[in-house]
Amino acid sequence: MTALPDLRRFDLWLLLAGIALAAYGAILIYSGSQSLYTGFESATHPAIRHGAFACFGVIVMVAISQFDYRRLGHIALPLYMLALILLASVLVLGEAVYGSRRWLNIGPMVIQVSEVGKLFVILTAAKYLADRHEEIGRLSVVLTSLAIVALPAVLVMVEPDLGTSIIFGCIWLGMVTMAGARARHVLSVLFAAVLATPFMIIAVMSDYQRERLTSFLNPTDDPLGAGYAILQGEISIGSGGLLGKGIGNGTQTQLHYLQTPTTDYIFSVLGEEMGFIGALLLFGLFMFLLLRGLRVAALARDPYGRFIATGIVVMIMAQVFINVGVNIRLLPVTGIPLPFISQGNSSLLTLFVSLGILQSILLRQRRLDL
Repeated sequence: MTALPDLRRFDLWLLLAGIALAAYGAILIYSGSQSLYTGFESATHPAIRHGAFACFGVIVMVAISQFDYRRLGHIALPLYMLALILLASVLVLGEAVYGSRRWLNIGPMVIQVSEVGKLFVILTAAKYLADRHEEIGRLSVVLTSLAIVALPAVLVMVEPDLGTSIIFGCIWLGMVTMAGARARHVLSVLFAAVLATPFMIIAVMSDYQRERLTSFLNPTDDPLGAGYAILQGEISIGSGGLLGKGIGNGTQTQLHYLQTPTTDYIFSVLGEEMGFIGALLLFGLFMFLLLRGLRVAALARDPYGRFIATGIVVMIMAQVFINVGVNIRLLPVTGIPLPFISQGNSSLLTLFVSLGILQSILLRQRRLDL
């Protein structure tokens, strides 16, 4: 019989960090869409929807925390198969936006399948590694775990969505490292990936993706076309200075120079209107959230809980790095949302579900040493 969770171990700080980030996102979404909406007169206002889904996400998080995460291991394979079916379906039935098929219409809902797929893959890979954690020194175990993650990553790449495919790779790397894989095995896989990169650029990447890569390298060659978003993002962040221009006062944002200000380039909105101090505050909140997640991984008594927590932390960390990297022109444009901040209901709900699973892991530990 499963013991009831000790609610005293519920991590209130983890909950508050998620709420604070979602509230931060609502403020930036409001500013980024201010020129399109005169106020909160409509329930369709993106800031209102973001706040509503955040509130629902908190409820779901608390509910999931009461569910024993170990039962997820019993349904990991069906969840994995469901993820593959949905990812394959989006290639045929998905709605094409900005050159990619990433969204699937299910009744009145529009779901970005890859967001849900990342969590399902974490649960499946964690189950496989937990069942074979004493055999992690074998190359066959490492390669099989890689195959589990690589199959959905390839489906996502075909959408095309290279950024999310990279996040799948980061999740795998973090989980096998936590599992104790031999360094030479991991380095061999990474070396093979580097060697395969030119082939991927030539044979796998679409013209749309190659255009993004060339515009990243030389945005000034087409400043009003392919390089426009990159240059305007740089200008926005650079013009914010130390304290920013104030919420709603960013010229790049409010005069529509900045593209997709509530999604891909929401960090540029922050940089322009809240400045360097606003960025430091955001990074501080993310750092605090990730440290609480790592605390869960450290406290987990079983490999399954430890690997799930590691995968969730790496997933969030990789998304933050890629989104911010795109905005400051460290990385090519990939279309990765900034966790809890960017407009996107699928992403926001998946993140709160992930926090609920972290809480579930924490609530079922007998000892709290940290």
